[in-house]
Amino acid sequence: MEIHPFEPFLPANARVLMLGTFPPAEKRWCMKFYYPNFTNDMWRLVGICFFGDKQHFVREEQKSYDLDAIVAFLKEKGIALFDTCTRIIRTKNTASDKDLEVVEETDLHAMLRGLPQCHTVVTAGQLATTIACRQFGIAEPRVGQYSPFVLEGRQMRLYRMPSTSRAYPMRVEQKAEFYQQVFCNL
Repeated sequence: MEIHPFEPFLPANARVLMLGTFPPAEKRWCMKFYYPNFTNDMWRLVGICFFGDKQHFVREEQKSYDLDAIVAFLKEKGIALFDTCTRIIRTKNTASDKDLEVVEETDLHAMLRGLPQCHTVVTAGQLATTIACRQFGIAEPRVGQYSPFVLEGRQMRLYRMPSTSRAYPMRVEQKAEFYQQVFCNL
C-alpha cells in the first residue's frame, strides 16, 4: 500500500482546487511535487494558458520543471493542489488510474472547509472526477463542462478536465483550451 507522498498544497488565497488521482511511483518523478512525471502535460498546459509558452516551466536539459517558479506562480494565482486518494494499491506497475485500487479517499469536504475563498474544483481524469462527484453528490459533467454544487452554503463548480497524462489522446494545446476556460477567471 502507498500513502500519498506530498502534503496538500493549499495557499490561503486559493480560489481553485485542482485534483488528480494519485502521483506516479517515485521512480517516474523528475521533482518532488504534483504532476512530477516529465512526460505529464500539466505544467506545459499551464505554461500555454498563462504565458503562451508550453516550455515556460520546463527545464529541458534536466528533463524537469522549475519547481520554484511553479510554487510561486500557484501561490500568486491562488491555485491549490491535491489528489482524490490518500492511500492506494497499485495492481500493476503503472501510473494508470485503471491500475489503482483505492484504499482511502481524501476528505474533500474537509479540505474545502479550509479554503474559504475557493469556488472552483477541477478534476483531471476519470477516477478523480468519479470520486469527487460521489463525495459531493453530483452528476459527473462531460469533459470541459462543470456541475454546480453547494458546500455549506457556498456556491461551487466542479469542472471535469481532460487528463494531463500523455496516454490521454489529445495534444497539449487542445487540453490547454479546456483548462483555459477555468483559468480565465483567475
